[in-house]
Amino acid sequence: MRYEDMTPEKLASYFDHTQLKAYAVRRDFEKLCAEAGEYGFAMVAINPGPVALCRQLLAGTDVRVGAAVGFPLGQNTIETKVFETEDAIKKGAQEIDYVVNITQLKEKNYDYVEKEMAAIVAACRRENVCSKVIFENCYLEREEKLALCAIARDVRPDFIKTSTGFGTGGAVLEDVELMKNAVGEAVKIKAAGGIRTLEDALQMIGLGVSRIGSTASVDIVEELKRKRKGI
Repeated sequence: MRYEDMTPEKLASYFDHTQLKAYAVRRDFEKLCAEAGEYGFAMVAINPGPVALCRQLLAGTDVRVGAAVGFPLGQNTIETKVFETEDAIKKGAQEIDYVVNITQLKEKNYDYVEKEMAAIVAACRRENVCSKVIFENCYLEREEKLALCAIARDVRPDFIKTSTGFGTGGAVLEDVELMKNAVGEAVKIKAAGGIRTLEDALQMIGLGVSRIGSTASVDIVEELKRKRKGI
């Protein structure tokens, strides 16, 4: 996709503006939410703890609040992840990004992976909350990625997502292509991890992603503005 075909407002609408650092404090969330409101980002992506605060800070805007569940390792039990999902929703989360249990996936325990996905997606659907499944592709073989896509086609979360941003690698074009080819239009795709430039973002959008998770959202939109002005 060419930058000439993208407006700053449209580009901003792709972003889940992210603050997941363990040492983030109130002023970091105030900054995150102020930027999200100013630019019109789709969502702020945070850990569950500050969900209520961010809902308060974003009151009167169209920016949604998303909580990361089972983050970043995905090694909680299904029951724990479901409770964390429900609790985050009660606190005000409008979207949930959860990490799959990679151990169970690698053991080819696909029934477990599907049971987990179905339970979390169901908890989200009951409250009309968007669900996103984080694959963490840097740790997965092609067969494992395809197995997750097949499960997602059956369970139908709203999104499948490339990465947490905390693994050994982030979103890569080959993974996005594989995921898009595997799920088609049945499930949307979110790319996250290492997307820091306008070129990165436009390449992902060109491949069909519907959301981008990034800490560099402001810089990327500002880069587009400069290019459109010929600076």
